[in-house]
Amino acid sequence: MIPRALAIWVLLLVLANVVGAAKVLFVIPRLGEYAGHLIGTIVFCPVIFAVTWGSIRWMNPKGSRDALLIGFFWVLLTEAFEFLAGHYLFGNSWERLLSAYNVAEGQVWILVLLTCLLSPIAAATLRGRGRNRWP
Repeated sequence: MIPRALAIWVLLLVLANVVGAAKVLFVIPRLGEYAGHLIGTIVFCPVIFAVTWGSIRWMNPKGSRDALLIGFFWVLLTEAFEFLAGHYLFGNSWERLLSAYNVAEGQVWILVLLTCLLSPIAAATLRGRGRNRWP
């Protein structure tokens, strides 16, 4: 299950970059940085769920616990990538990286993490994989 969840996370990483590139090319020049942040998040969260919906049976969680484990795994991978690659590969300061979590200033990045966490359990439950057996 974990190798398959990792493969899906890599796909999500690629899709995040596609959404991010579209945001930078089309949204930010027209509407500004903050609108780009909001629109990028609003677009990417359903993408996460759609990919999860389409792949949950292939990832094959045996029950709700496994589905939740996938969600935690994705959040861990995402956070590791955001902070390690964000700082060491892309040169962002720790302050800039942490500012993405400031909900009081209108940052909505946390919605991506919540979607990563909850999509596997939601998709598994809705598709009948949240129980301890196939329906």
